[in-house]
Amino acid sequence: MTPPAAALAHGEAGADPVTTVLVVPGMHCAGCMAKVERSLHAVAGVSEARVNLTARQVRVAHDPAVTMPQLMDALTSVGFASQPRGDTAAEAPSAVKPLLAPVAVAGFACMNVMLLSVSIWSGAEGATKALFHWLSAGIGVPAIIYSGMPFFKSAWGALRRGTTNMDVPISIGVTLATGLSLYETATHGADAWFDGTLMLLLFLLAGRALDAAMRDRARAGVDALLRQAAPGAMVLAPGGGLDWLAAQDLVPGMTMRVAAGERLAADGEIVTGASRFDQSLLTGESAPVPAATGDAVLAGTLNLDGPVDVRVTAAGQGTTLAEIARLMEASGQVRSAYVRIADRASRLYAPAVHSLAALTFAGWMIAGAGWHQSLVYAIAVLIITCPCALGLAVPVAQVVACGALMKRGVMVKDGSALERMATIDRALLDKTGTLTMGRPLPDPAVLDALTPDAASVALGLASHSRHPLSRALVEALAARGVKPAALESVEEESGQGLRAMWQGRAVALQRPEAASGIATALSIAGQPAWLIPFADRLRPDAEAALRKLEKLGVKASILSGDNPAAVAEAARQTGLEGQAAASPADKQAAIAALQAQGHKVLMAGDGLNDGPALSAANASIAPGTASDVGRQAADLVFLGDSLDALPRALTAARRTMRVVKENFVLAIGYNVLAVPLAMAGFVTPLIAAVAMSTSSLIVIANSLRLVRASA
Repeated sequence: MTPPAAALAHGEAGADPVTTVLVVPGMHCAGCMAKVERSLHAVAGVSEARVNLTARQVRVAHDPAVTMPQLMDALTSVGFASQPRGDTAAEAPSAVKPLLAPVAVAGFACMNVMLLSVSIWSGAEGATKALFHWLSAGIGVPAIIYSGMPFFKSAWGALRRGTTNMDVPISIGVTLATGLSLYETATHGADAWFDGTLMLLLFLLAGRALDAAMRDRARAGVDALLRQAAPGAMVLAPGGGLDWLAAQDLVPGMTMRVAAGERLAADGEIVTGASRFDQSLLTGESAPVPAATGDAVLAGTLNLDGPVDVRVTAAGQGTTLAEIARLMEASGQVRSAYVRIADRASRLYAPAVHSLAALTFAGWMIAGAGWHQSLVYAIAVLIITCPCALGLAVPVAQVVACGALMKRGVMVKDGSALERMATIDRALLDKTGTLTMGRPLPDPAVLDALTPDAASVALGLASHSRHPLSRALVEALAARGVKPAALESVEEESGQGLRAMWQGRAVALQRPEAASGIATALSIAGQPAWLIPFADRLRPDAEAALRKLEKLGVKASILSGDNPAAVAEAARQTGLEGQAAASPADKQAAIAALQAQGHKVLMAGDGLNDGPALSAANASIAPGTASDVGRQAADLVFLGDSLDALPRALTAARRTMRVVKENFVLAIGYNVLAVPLAMAGFVTPLIAAVAMSTSSLIVIANSLRLVRASA
């Protein structure tokens, strides 16, 4: 739990460390992440600072003596505003929305200035040329100021604090190119480079917007987990009345009255009544679980049948549900490790570019070219080294691959997940709702054996219940063309089943006294009872999909919270190894053990109980029928019923990473060729902008091959 500032202020050094989570909206790249972590590590008493770049949060472990203002001041000192995240996760603002208007302005202005430049390129002279230069300046300068603001603000914030980042050389290049273009326009010079400067900004902004769009799609607040619990509960008052209390106001010892159809707002123990509870979100168990006096029940589970009184044993951040949320969030911090290489590159980029530009200017000054010509060449170096192609190398390939996969029914929430997905060599599959359809279906052979009257009575009884087995029976019988019998005096007894009268005879659809697995019993007075077993079915193409994974070098196994018998049956059908009755912590431990052996793990799951495992795995996927938590925690979501989405996504991810590597080679090769030419004076700022844009277009064209490759 994130401690309040007041608690921190009165803590004592040397006590057990506490954890604070701060929301840092201004982080947008690996360099930002590194600065945030370094600034917090510099605070005395901070033992660890881990950034979750996707969620734009930083988790800080520190002595209680360290106060919240100290942590926030440390971030402010390096240019990052922050705010404490409450118990319900503060949602970071969209990263892409602030970039949309600058992209639009840069694109519109770039097109118009290029149209004006056509006349100059066609040979316009004298007053005509001067007029077009001034018109270009009138359009270009305001657009450059506005569109360049994301880079200017970032660069100024870094310089003001005595540091640098990737935006500093970009801002210097844009500012010098614009200033020199204005000078050329005012002195009726031969060239002005407003079009090239706008083109530069357009490509830089586009790359940043694409990356931000992927991060916005990836962001999923932990509050989605906490929303699974009820917002409050009716509590027995000391005088015998009932009062409604919000979930955060519940304390152990209170007694909640939970009606049928309500979710529990806290963990507790039943003191009065009996019912069945849907615990599938927590355990993955598809069948409702009966509970009576003395049994424990958990926050977030759904009371299916009758009212119960529950004595609260844990509330708020002490519930099992909140613990799952913490496990899931803590696992998410691991993902920042994937941007460490980009972090190191960002530290080298700015000083390298500054050095090359300064060397170019000094070299040409020594050679006698004069300040004007030397500055032109230095600006060309700054522009031609702008990392547009490098910046586009990853996000463009990710966006193209994600779009192609979406057409095939696989939604990729986080583009960086494709990088992780490409390295997978182990796959852990939850059973209920992932490997299987998650919908217990009646045995078709038994339904076919029912007499017409028995089938009609079964449909009539089942149609009066909202129980999952009853609904499945209704669907199966209705699909066979069965018509429901006319019943009288229909009653449903909590946890037992349905009773009615049919043509003067007693009929019932009840839980059998003794049966292995999930089943219901149909009885008609004067006739033998029919036992109707239910079983969860494997997803379509499950066995074929598992064979494809094996051919791709991925070993799969089952990791489920379901009961051992159900997992054993699924393991028998698929030939996979299986682990049953696994809690969220057990699943995390299994993943951690494989990762400790050097494996890259894919987790496929659908329930709230899978959330921490989905976050802890190297990559994760959930079906579209998964819980809200499962869909938000997973990197990828497949929308159809077929399990073939797993090998399809893995194949596409590996192809994407091959294209990303090709893009890096193209981008780096461009710089290796272009920078020496610019330093030698063979490139003007306009040619530099065109060359930079061309390298970006080549990277984009190479990425577009993924449209066909992912089909």
